[in-house]
Amino acid sequence: MYTLVMRWSIRLGEAAGIGVRVHVTFFLLLLWVAMSAAAAERELAAVTGEVLFILALFGCVVLHELGHALSARRYGIRTRDITLLPIGGLARLERMPDNPREEFVVALAGPAVNVVIAVLLYALILLSAGLELPDPQALGEASFVARLLSVNVALVIFNLLPAFPMDGGRVLRSLLAMKLEYSQATSIASALGQSLAFVFVFLGLFGNPILLLIGVFVWIGAAQEASMAQMRAVFHGVPVREAMITEFETVNAHDTLERGSELILKTAQQDFPVVNNDREVVGLLTWKGLREGLANLGQDASIERVMEREFESVEERDSLQHAFQLLQSSGLRSMPVTRSGALCGLLTMDNLGEYMMIKSALKQKQQRPAGLGGRA
Repeated sequence: MYTLVMRWSIRLGEAAGIGVRVHVTFFLLLLWVAMSAAAAERELAAVTGEVLFILALFGCVVLHELGHALSARRYGIRTRDITLLPIGGLARLERMPDNPREEFVVALAGPAVNVVIAVLLYALILLSAGLELPDPQALGEASFVARLLSVNVALVIFNLLPAFPMDGGRVLRSLLAMKLEYSQATSIASALGQSLAFVFVFLGLFGNPILLLIGVFVWIGAAQEASMAQMRAVFHGVPVREAMITEFETVNAHDTLERGSELILKTAQQDFPVVNNDREVVGLLTWKGLREGLANLGQDASIERVMEREFESVEERDSLQHAFQLLQSSGLRSMPVTRSGALCGLLTMDNLGEYMMIKSALKQKQQRPAGLGGRA
């Protein structure tokens, strides 16, 4: 998911030291809003107002995601970037806090920002009305400020639904995790989320496609969160060296792309660590980079010109759980493993999945009652 988001996103700038990006499909949303307003034969000022309203709305979304990011920063968790999508925002935290109380704070920080925005907007309405309570009917007459207030209230309510991937699902999980094991708390929260998703889908079948889409979105999010919790339980306390690949190929920055093509065909690898003479990792040659390099530069170009320079690496003694979180958030499929700064292994999403399947199978064997084995 992260890879797809990053591939079609454009960097806008920074907020509080965090990169802000916008997905190209967001501009399609703006175009659709403008065309819809124009089709309704509205004046140019009204069309411009609709576009500005969407921009203001997504400004609130950025502030919401900054709430998550800045609260996570308090606990030493870095946010890679914030990306605007047509369906909302996505803050790429390196990881969620391990402490349930910290996760509770981080999860609530986003909706809390929308509450503050709504209060400020309501105060603005009061000031414009001479500190008199506005007529509720007048408040709903779609003035710019009133509409923005209503949307922020809706964002608070929607995000606090007790279902992943909404903030409410994480709030529920953190509360449960204060009394139960993390994996058990996640299973309960995921099951509740999927039950809620079923209700949305059922109601959406009666002519509401938005509810149908929300239901599918919640169902997938809950399933992914349950899978992540299972991986976290398997990887907890395990050093990287137990799961890393030790037999793999490397390349040099001055090798040609032809060399990379040969290795792709001769091995099962798709990504190759780029090392210097001291076995220090200076880059990562990915299949995507190799393919684009061959298409644009030809096979005689050096690997240095197309290698990935921004990548994560871990020491062999580091936690496998931490390595998995880094690998997932990086958007790459491979991660070099080092010993005292020198390359000694490779960690990929594929071999992490294989490690998890092996451990799960062994756990099932241990839990099977004696005398209930397979056929001879």
